[in-house]
Amino acid sequence: MKKIFISIFAITSISVSAQIPNNSFENWTTVSTYSNPTSWDQLNAMTSSMSIYTATKGTGGATGGGASYLKLVSKMVGTMGVVPGVAVSGVLDMTTFKAKSGFAFAQQPQKLTGNWQYMAYGADAGFVAVYLTKWNSMMMVRDTVAKAMQNLSGMVMSWANFNLNLTYMSSAMPDSAIIILSSSGATPVNNSYLYVDNLSFSGTVTGLKSSENIISNVSVFPNPTTENITVQLNVQKTSAVKFQLIDITGKLAKETNVGEIIGKFETTVTTVGITKGTYFLKVISKDAVEIKKIIIQ
Repeated sequence: MKKIFISIFAITSISVSAQIPNNSFENWTTVSTYSNPTSWDQLNAMTSSMSIYTATKGTGGATGGGASYLKLVSKMVGTMGVVPGVAVSGVLDMTTFKAKSGFAFAQQPQKLTGNWQYMAYGADAGFVAVYLTKWNSMMMVRDTVAKAMQNLSGMVMSWANFNLNLTYMSSAMPDSAIIILSSSGATPVNNSYLYVDNLSFSGTVTGLKSSENIISNVSVFPNPTTENITVQLNVQKTSAVKFQLIDITGKLAKETNVGEIIGKFETTVTTVGITKGTYFLKVISKDAVEIKKIIIQ
């Protein structure tokens, strides 16, 4: 089986409360002879023909929780092999086993908290992951704003609190969040389990530095071009800068490392040998990214 991956100021302070649908797994939707956790996609539909379910309702949740919790257990399912217990706060692609989407979310929390129990058999290692993303209308992809992931090897056999601190890659406000819960890693082992209850986004985001205007006045000409483009920009502080030329499918066509620069800068980038079409020039430093659309004729 495949491991699931998701294919993200001015100084500010923001308090964030729980915004996660069915965060304590009190709500369940009956489907035929079994139930699924409401708002959480999982693999029960795929394994139900064998009367085997990898995401089930546990009763008597963690301290301070409600009457139920989520039980994820990796199980041997006939010719399918061992199917991991996986739940996604959104939509799960049943073909690729990757998260397709999450839920609307427009805040900047510090961490994901909750309660868990887990047991990893053999070399197995389940995981809990969270991604905050924002739609990039120019590149037509989702940018990761923040993420956190914790692998779960070994065991925690009674309810324990957990805190996953989010690492921010961008100061942008996210528009979506996705949480992935898995009882197994890349090679699932039968009976590995993860129980989860009382999920919440919480904490206070402080001291995030603005990337605005660190790179500014970016211009690219001629555009359209045939052989070369001239790139002009201004960098507010000494930064290592590189250029990436990305085609409309997201494939990297060319990368140029410029080195450390500050102030006004101009350079020429050759486009000879690159297939004609529409591209995006990404100007990248540690603290900022600027994107320009160009056409190569």
